[in-house]
Amino acid sequence: MLRLRFDDVRKTAARNALEVQDNILAERIKQFQFRDIRPKAASEIGDLGHASRLLGHTDKRITATVIVVLGR
Repeated sequence: MLRLRFDDVRKTAARNALEVQDNILAERIKQFQFRDIRPKAASEIGDLGHASRLLGHTDKRITATVIVVLGR
């Protein structure tokens, strides 16, 4: 159910971006997937140790890689 709501909100957000003629933002919104939420949330945390605990990683290097690759 949450996934379906996410998809609906993503479509609405992309449509709103297109209405204000922000095609770049609309494309980025369309590319954002439900599975990106977790690493994105971790990338917003300034402390690598806290982000690592949030993601359940035992090694901060794994967290650093996730944040660099998916954190945007």
